[in-house]
Amino acid sequence: MGRDSPEANSEGEAGGVYGTEDRGQNWRALNRGIRVVYQPEKYPEFGQCVHKFVMHPERPSRLFLQNHWGLYRSDDGAETWQDVANGVPSDFGFAMVAHPHNPDCVYTVPVESDEFRCAPEGRLRVYRTRNAGASWEPLQRGLPQKGAYETVLRDAMTTDSLDPHGLYFGTRSGQLYGSSDEGKTWKKILEGLPSVVCVKSAVIGEPRGSRSGKRVAAPVSSKSRTASGKSRKGRGRRR
Repeated sequence: MGRDSPEANSEGEAGGVYGTEDRGQNWRALNRGIRVVYQPEKYPEFGQCVHKFVMHPERPSRLFLQNHWGLYRSDDGAETWQDVANGVPSDFGFAMVAHPHNPDCVYTVPVESDEFRCAPEGRLRVYRTRNAGASWEPLQRGLPQKGAYETVLRDAMTTDSLDPHGLYFGTRSGQLYGSSDEGKTWKKILEGLPSVVCVKSAVIGEPRGSRSGKRVAAPVSSKSRTASGKSRKGRGRRR
């Protein structure tokens, strides 16, 4: 991994974002500006708990991070981070995905807190920024807004590559939701599944960027590992 592609590690006290410039021979911590709420030192060199970070291939120095308490953006390949939790009900969460065509746009699903890991106020909402974190907007049309104490785990949300792109996520209660209009409206695809820990998508039948391709988001048995290739087919693992 190069300087513009840091690797995340959230195991134990050495957690945080790390980067290498010599193909893994040496690593250094890249956590400047990421706070820690469970240690005496507010901004330690390492020890942060990374939940998810995403990078857009068109702008590899731009990164977004969903931390254990915190939403951050870096514009310099993770050398420094700035807080962008502006207008979200909680900066705690797990899932985060990048827009496939717009490096200023990412999606996340907040949960209330470390102690209560469910959708704030029982309202299931995906939050989107289209200005690199300057502001966020809720995407909720078609999603339950009462008594929906759901959790979306770090690998349980994904996009497809169409234009407009599709967006999909699964919950710990075994529900799978999808949107074909970049999150503007949502539909429940499946329910009654085991806890969803991973969702992958595939576009079948048309080249990338086509508006007529068939969208597929499919769960499979936990016995099957992820599969990918030039056709961008993928499988989600369930437990």
